[in-house]
Amino acid sequence: QVQLVESGGGLVQPGGSLRLSCAASGSIFSINPMGWYRQTPGKQRELVAAITSGGITNYADSVKGRITISRDNAKNTVYLQMNSLKHEETAVYYCTLDCNKRYWSKGTLVTVST
Repeated sequence: QVQLVESGGGLVQPGGSLRLSCAASGSIFSINPMGWYRQTPGKQRELVAAITSGGITNYADSVKGRITISRDNAKNTVYLQMNSLKHEETAVYYCTLDCNKRYWSKGTLVTVST
């Protein structure tokens, strides 16, 4: 079993920055692809960013240039640095890890509001 624990969610003003972290633990025996998704009420969960075991990144078009995914393999942790946040990016953010199947975190709420 794999456990994913996030931290860093909360309230931020439009135009502000926030950094999410997600630490993986459990039955992890290699470096695995990880990612971040988000979901707002009434909408499907969407990919924000992903990073392969080799560090290759992939971003949703809407976040390119503002959001950066990175990882610390020694800590089995993935990060999401979010800058210039917009009101419409208020959502529950989930991290994922792919190891035989896709594991999901419980989600952390990010609220972009004045």
